[in-house]
Amino acid sequence: MVKLQQDIDAKRISTRIEELARCSSTTVGVTRLPFTIESTKAERLVEEWMKAAGMSVRKDGLNNMIGRYEGKNPTAPVLMIGSHLDSVIEAGKYDGILGVISGIEVVQYLYDNKIVLDNPIEVVGFCDEEGVRFHSTFLGSKAIAGTFTPEDLERTDENGITIAEALKAIGISDPDAYKHASRTPEELLAYLELHIEQGPVLEKVNEAVGVVTGIAGATRFSFDIIGKPGHAGTVPVAIRQDALLGASELISFIEKIALENVPLVATVGKLTVSPGASNVIPGFVTGTLDIRDLNVERKQKAIDAILIASERIAETRGLQITFEKVMEADPVYCSEEIMTLIEQSISEQGGSVIKLVSGAGHDAMAMADVTDVAMIFVRCKDGLSHHPDEFVTDEDMGAGAKVLLSTVMKIAGKQSNNIDD
Repeated sequence: MVKLQQDIDAKRISTRIEELARCSSTTVGVTRLPFTIESTKAERLVEEWMKAAGMSVRKDGLNNMIGRYEGKNPTAPVLMIGSHLDSVIEAGKYDGILGVISGIEVVQYLYDNKIVLDNPIEVVGFCDEEGVRFHSTFLGSKAIAGTFTPEDLERTDENGITIAEALKAIGISDPDAYKHASRTPEELLAYLELHIEQGPVLEKVNEAVGVVTGIAGATRFSFDIIGKPGHAGTVPVAIRQDALLGASELISFIEKIALENVPLVATVGKLTVSPGASNVIPGFVTGTLDIRDLNVERKQKAIDAILIASERIAETRGLQITFEKVMEADPVYCSEEIMTLIEQSISEQGGSVIKLVSGAGHDAMAMADVTDVAMIFVRCKDGLSHHPDEFVTDEDMGAGAKVLLSTVMKIAGKQSNNIDD
């Protein structure tokens, strides 16, 4: 019997994440937008590591990095592991990147130990998930899922550069080649994504790894509250039509609804007050409401309650309150079958099974249009993400990668020509 090589190398995962963090246009945090000098540097490193793990490497028509580790049956459906290589502005090191590097580490383990699975494995580094540069999320995964459109190619960044022009600038001469990136349901066995939690739950229960049950659907509104401005010193409080006080009451009600409907979350993230003078009663307020839940019916009931409350507040205070829906994203449910395998893998590693709903969007949302999806969350310090202080310990990264490896082997099936079972 051939002796297996060393186990998952958490230190290697950590070292590679540090190397990628230097591919940044800012010195504070990580800023790596798609189709830039920084992203090209990162792609070269990822390509090098994929090849070292025994993968053949290619880029598709939208510049997604794809490493393929062949299976016992090369024509069998592919088990895809992925996450994104881009970042927000002055981001942390781990968001997206941990999933890509952990996927490479899993394949490195298979390669070092001469383990060949039934199905081919592909590790994907998606070009653009965050949507910072072109103001549209999941561009890379949409290309593979077949939902990227010709209109998407014409999206522009703040300098007026279209995606098509950006692709040409990095050497993709035919932007329409994105059409060849799409995969069919028959080609894919499933999509797995490992990601930092970006929340505090795992840390609070002292567990390194959790299983994601689904990604919450999101509804986003803008709202206007029209009152009547007046002199702050001469209009009695009892007869004011103060738009900001109306907004305050509305926001308090929104918090109440969220607390009554856990795990639903609701956020008023932006508020603008006019005229905005210290001695003038606020006459006009604009704001945003973002409300998320995996349960569509519960989310809609909460929205209905908020809209009814806004009418009551408007009538009581002599205001006009209007809401406009600006975004609607359906929830995505993870594969029950794969969730069970992840749970088994967590238990085998000595962890307790913690089930989590992702309130943040991930590439798995786009990939769900073409195949079954599942996600593994890894604990991050203070639940902090999209921030330079984002942090994951080597130990937790190793734990996550081991759960990912175990799950991959359960899904794709273990076969080997070189190891006596």
